[in-house]
Amino acid sequence: MDRREFVRMGVAAGAVAGGNRVLAAPAGAASKLGPGGILDAGVWEQQQMMEAGKLTSHSLTSQYLARIKTIDKSGPRLNAIIEINPEALKIALEMDRERNLKRVRGPLHGIPVLLKDNIATGDRMSTTAGSLALNGVRAARDAHVAAQLRAAGAVIIGKTNLSEWANMRSTHSVSGWSGRGGLTLNPYSLDRNCSGSSSGSGAAIAAGLATLAVGTETDGSIVSPASICGVVGIKPTLGLVSRSGIIPIAHSQDTAGPMARSVADAALMLAAMTGVDASDPVTREGAGKAGDYRAALEKGGLQGKRIGVARNFFGSNDELDAVIEKALLDLKAQGAILVDTEVPNISKYGDSETEVLLYEFKADLAAYLKEYAPHAPVADMADVIAFNQKHHQQELPYFGQEYLERAQAKGDLDTPAYREALANNQRYSRAEGIDQIMREHRLDALVAPTGGPAWLTDFINGDHFGGSFSSPAAVAGYPHITVPAGYVHGLPVGLSFVGAAYSDAMLIRMAYSYEQATLHRRAPQFPASVNIGKAWGQV
Repeated sequence: MDRREFVRMGVAAGAVAGGNRVLAAPAGAASKLGPGGILDAGVWEQQQMMEAGKLTSHSLTSQYLARIKTIDKSGPRLNAIIEINPEALKIALEMDRERNLKRVRGPLHGIPVLLKDNIATGDRMSTTAGSLALNGVRAARDAHVAAQLRAAGAVIIGKTNLSEWANMRSTHSVSGWSGRGGLTLNPYSLDRNCSGSSSGSGAAIAAGLATLAVGTETDGSIVSPASICGVVGIKPTLGLVSRSGIIPIAHSQDTAGPMARSVADAALMLAAMTGVDASDPVTREGAGKAGDYRAALEKGGLQGKRIGVARNFFGSNDELDAVIEKALLDLKAQGAILVDTEVPNISKYGDSETEVLLYEFKADLAAYLKEYAPHAPVADMADVIAFNQKHHQQELPYFGQEYLERAQAKGDLDTPAYREALANNQRYSRAEGIDQIMREHRLDALVAPTGGPAWLTDFINGDHFGGSFSSPAAVAGYPHITVPAGYVHGLPVGLSFVGAAYSDAMLIRMAYSYEQATLHRRAPQFPASVNIGKAWGQV
């Protein structure tokens, strides 16, 4: 193996010399494995077994690949994985070799990870955003976040399906469907939707197809599928994680973030993902502002914290509200001080958010294709639209491409209408939005239901979202964490923690304390359907 291949596989760069060390457990974390065994275990348990010589990265990776065959490609056929990394076992072997040489890189050393299929990898896998227009197209190099994870010792075992073009294609789209990958099914009820656009990442982590996964979000695409799939999702502050090499929607809101079965695992992954990237200027604003996410994993993180309850995000369903009201009691029991309030001015940036996304999607997609896929058969938005029209039976069988067409009709980023819309977004989501309410009430965070439970997948009418708390933090570029809060007729729902810019570590501390006090998450059983009487979203 020459040095170029060695570095590309992520098995040399960043190796840390020194003795192997057992990853110390987060405060209060249980060491007993659950009924799912090692495949449903977290980073700490897996590292503990590898350090003890009871498990290897190669064995763990092999077991996940076998589970993907059993659960994802047969059996319930979740269809969460769009492509397997043919080099996964080779990388895992090298991680084992490094461990034997006492060169453990850190908490993610040898840990199997999945990437959403809009994150570029300069290996033998394609990077497509679920579009057949990019089918078979290999990226010129790794996205910065992929390179960061490789350097941390993670084993990238494959890529996950997603809502095509990260759900920025049609006003009547079906989340979790892509022309390349088909439909991802919800592990908690196979006839229901996973939400999106990080549908495959959410379903895969819920089903135990990897230890960790990366999702991306413009507005809701991490936290919504995480909530609906009963896992933890972190949308970090804009600027903590580079977007270089991620097929974009909008640079003013896009970010990658971790999806995991526990807050501890998500925090460890976020620590490996952050960092300044010269090719993404916004990361310079985040320089030195990443918190100590591992130190945040301690109980007592809610004691004395003033938390605003965003009441204008309640009321979509009585049963959902009942679950979250119980969560509020749990927060109080952990010492939190709750303040009923409302997030102001959310109606003032709904339309302008869409405008900004359309303008930036057109410009940012062309820039990505030029830099990371110059050999692709499409070079810009117009080419993608034409490809879909030519291959309409494969790409447009259920819904259209209205957002692509609207984006193509926009001007460049010097257009006054774009600049005005962007300024409007930032004003009402930040200074006269989250910042205002947190200052007025001296709050440490805001909480609300992340959204409703999964709806029946509907290829006729499209998605039926049951409310969402994603937009305030998404438009502002502020951190948002969702944690399992319970179930509505067996369908998971999450509790959201939102804070000011760069308060990620504080939110992790609060989310971890809530999670450890409640431990709501249950592994899915893959039922064909659940009987809840009246179907969500179809009343």
